[in-house]
Amino acid sequence: MDYTQMLKDYNDVLIPEDIQKILKVGRNVVYKYLAEGKIKSMRIGGKYRIPKLYLLEFIYPDIDFSANIQVGDDHGQA
Repeated sequence: MDYTQMLKDYNDVLIPEDIQKILKVGRNVVYKYLAEGKIKSMRIGGKYRIPKLYLLEFIYPDIDFSANIQVGDDHGQA
């Protein structure tokens, strides 16, 4: 599964309103999932920010997305 193409119309860091649209649930459900840690998130300036990867982990709990993450790049390497 090519997760890099999933949710390609959204930024890499989502806001709760994005989660509402993607999951087609109400505001209260989203904030409950965030508060309970069901959807991992971070708080920046008191506001929830959700890396797209965290949402994918919530939607597809049986897939290890971290195994597909590439760190760094190969530019300039021989």
